[in-house]
Amino acid sequence: MHKQKLTKNTFMQGAFIATFGIIISKILGMIYVIPFYSIIGEQGGALYGYAYNIYSIFLSISTAGIPLAISSIVSEYNTLGYYNAKERTFRIAKRYLNIVGILSFLVIFIFAKDIAHMIIGDISGGNSIEDITFVIRIISFSILIVPTLSVYRGYLQGHKYITPTSISQVIEQVIRVSIIIIGSFVAVKVLHMEIRYAVSCALVGATVGSLFSYLYLVYIRRKHREQINTDVEEDKIKISNKAIIKKVLFYAFPFIFCDLCKSLYNSVDTFFVVKTLVKLDFDVKSAETVMGIISTWGNKLNMIVVAIGTGFAVSLIPNLSSSLAKKDKQDFENKINLNFQALGYLVLPMAAGLSFLSLPVWNAFYGASNYGPIVFRFSIMVAIVTVFLSSVQIISLTLKEYKVLFVGVLLGLIFNAVFDIPLMYLCDKFTYGFYGATLSTILGHILTITIILTYISKKYGYSFKNTYKRIGQAIFFTMVMIGVMSLVKLVIPLDTTNRIESLLLVLLYAIIGGGTYLFLTYKAGLIKAIFGNNIINRFRRKRKEWYNGILRINGRRI
Repeated sequence: MHKQKLTKNTFMQGAFIATFGIIISKILGMIYVIPFYSIIGEQGGALYGYAYNIYSIFLSISTAGIPLAISSIVSEYNTLGYYNAKERTFRIAKRYLNIVGILSFLVIFIFAKDIAHMIIGDISGGNSIEDITFVIRIISFSILIVPTLSVYRGYLQGHKYITPTSISQVIEQVIRVSIIIIGSFVAVKVLHMEIRYAVSCALVGATVGSLFSYLYLVYIRRKHREQINTDVEEDKIKISNKAIIKKVLFYAFPFIFCDLCKSLYNSVDTFFVVKTLVKLDFDVKSAETVMGIISTWGNKLNMIVVAIGTGFAVSLIPNLSSSLAKKDKQDFENKINLNFQALGYLVLPMAAGLSFLSLPVWNAFYGASNYGPIVFRFSIMVAIVTVFLSSVQIISLTLKEYKVLFVGVLLGLIFNAVFDIPLMYLCDKFTYGFYGATLSTILGHILTITIILTYISKKYGYSFKNTYKRIGQAIFFTMVMIGVMSLVKLVIPLDTTNRIESLLLVLLYAIIGGGTYLFLTYKAGLIKAIFGNNIINRFRRKRKEWYNGILRINGRRI
């Protein structure tokens, strides 16, 4: 029987496939928060955030650099025809991560209570030390599976097979969401257990979802062994295991460093926000509510925007590595400019629109909240700088410009840690104190982006002139979009608290705002300048096919 082959993806194809898969996963992740929020509430969200942020730190240490490093190395070896070395890289990475995953699990599980003390100290009136210890230990089991899963994803992405990894993410999220909704409902509504058990169901869901995703990728690799060249003899150029290990560690460490710093950004808020807000006359429950919004509930909505950047990053890594292996400097420059332009075109209007619609968006997902829309209105802006920072880091890593990357990321993190509390006090004098934590994160990211891009531009002579111009156009048309939505607001206000009405308002404004943005950018030629004629022609063909289909249906009816 004929076996269907895996299809390799070009840069833009891979970017859109990965983005689509990630967006589907994030939409599923957003849908579940509606019932989950109603079950565990804002304080339960803070408890979930405590566990997940600590887990993210250890996950960064054990896995962060591996999928991206494996993707880069596999792409390089595959391009050069070193198939045996490519397969040994995969096996070595699996062994390494199994060991690191077990060690990380043991550290989290054993020292969970000490970590809980570090998070809330002697503060009482909210989540207890015992509750936080319990959920941290529950999430620790995920780290036994996720590292190996990350190797498989990086391996297939390195071959430019983006579709299977995207499907695996959807599988992971479907199973995770199912367990979260069913498990938390049964725990609280049926068995009347404490909130920490509902939160634990969400964390167990992450472990089980990862397991099924891992099994799917194992199946895909075994099914397509011949196509992927898993069984090969020695390469013409001998590459030792020692050289491969050095290369994996050499590639992985910068990725680990970047992802660890990213997790530490979140942990700065975890350790500082609640304590600082209490000093600014917030009661403990209100402070934990704000923390839950920043770390969990608002962050779920931010993922709508961040998913786009993640999808482009997945496709960017193997494509940049391939260009570098072929020593095609012009192709490399074209791809990074195209990446920035596409990101700017997509994420700027999305983030601005979500900020403008913060009240109905929050009400549609979570219901009425005193702090939710106010916190989210500004925290969504973090998504913009996060998306660009991810791409900047990948570019510098691919170019092996580790020194400027380390300096830039570290200075950004230090800035965030040093100014987190002072900016909260400063913002408290003019607006809301918790805006200071978000502002500190944004400025830290901008500092890192500026340092790295300035260095790369000067050293390699890369020109971002057209990119600045097109992002400037995207900003202008985004402002026009917000202006149009503001005029609509005079006629159709956004002050409803009803969930259904809020959802309808979001859809209405999204159609008006998104339609305005697309129309203006199409007429100005911005879509064509960034994405080329292919996407426009494809849309026209689909529209024609759809129109002809309608005519045929009507013809049959007649």
